[in-house]
Amino acid sequence: MAGITDQAFRSYMRSMGAGVVVSELVSATGLEYKSKRTEALMGFDEIQRPVGIQLFGESPDHVSHAARFVEEKGADFVDLNFGCPVPKVVKKGAGSAMLKDLPAMKILLRAVVAAVKIPVTIKIRTGWDANSRNAHDVVQLAADEGIKWVAIHGRTRAQGYEGNADWQMIGEVKAKAKLPIIGNGDILSAEQAVRYLSEFGVDGVMIGRGALKNPYIFREALQLLHEGNRPSVQQRDFESAFLRLQEHITSRCDEHITQIQLKKFAAWFSTGYPGAAQFRKNIFQAQSSQDVMETALNFFRTMKTDQQEAQTHQGFLMGGHG
Repeated sequence: MAGITDQAFRSYMRSMGAGVVVSELVSATGLEYKSKRTEALMGFDEIQRPVGIQLFGESPDHVSHAARFVEEKGADFVDLNFGCPVPKVVKKGAGSAMLKDLPAMKILLRAVVAAVKIPVTIKIRTGWDANSRNAHDVVQLAADEGIKWVAIHGRTRAQGYEGNADWQMIGEVKAKAKLPIIGNGDILSAEQAVRYLSEFGVDGVMIGRGALKNPYIFREALQLLHEGNRPSVQQRDFESAFLRLQEHITSRCDEHITQIQLKKFAAWFSTGYPGAAQFRKNIFQAQSSQDVMETALNFFRTMKTDQQEAQTHQGFLMGGHG
């Protein structure tokens, strides 16, 4: 979720009930060359713990050096991304390109695990394409090399974010795995989160886009899991939720970035509700953060949370991040 899961948003999600948070993609090569912009992506607040820093790279030396840097910064774990499908990452041999070269992945995993004392985890896809879905082999390799858990996004790299996540395969991998498996892909409601935990036997679920549409999804899922009932949608207070988000963003970002972030999240929160299309036009025409807040709060104050229209597709965040 590049450009989304920054320091402010991770703190916000923890305050909204997320159990573990992970940074956006951090380039191991960028850290090797001491890029201040890259280092800035690693910042985190104590409220975020347990927090992981997500690295990508193709060089075992660069990634292991970056992992040591993550450990020195005090993060709770290092997460290696072997799932990113973005061309600028893949063409360098990183991200999901690693799924095509398991010998190279083995060398990289061994180097990183040996470099740090904190846990090392990985995120993968089911495979490079439909003809090479090798998640079983990757998970076995990860277990052999001392990886603590594997998060699996239920699509191949070739699929990008098209079609549906293959939770059946995630469940099949989990059934044979020797280490914890976290399932990921298309979890857009508390009911889905709890049902997938039970139906596919995974040890946890990872939620991304679902939290952008409904920031209450973690609280609702936890209540459903532990108490057997989910809070009524009418208990969702988007006005309060947006004010809390604003506090986190303004404490970390300048006016320009604050305005951009507030506009994006306001648009996502409104997805599927009556009047959302016109609201998004209004919000992106706002000239200042104050205008954004006034426009957003007026909309959220009158928004009827029990009148959300059914989503026929999830195009509100399918641009390639994840």
